[in-house]
Amino acid sequence: MNLQLDLIKDKVEFFEAINVKELEKKINEQIVNNQALLLSVHSVSHNVYSTPDGRTVYTAVVHFKAL
Repeated sequence: MNLQLDLIKDKVEFFEAINVKELEKKINEQIVNNQALLLSVHSVSHNVYSTPDGRTVYTAVVHFKAL
């Protein structure tokens, strides 16, 4: 049996929430999870939009890179 392990060098994750606090909480949880994979935050991009029914949605894209 041959077992080969590869390191993750880049990872992009997408987040969505109904308020900024919830979005921040989701991102912070993933930062902790990805630290176990030796990944750190490289960049964050965020956006806010309104749905046709008037709800506000907050989104973010977080790019993680190897330490």
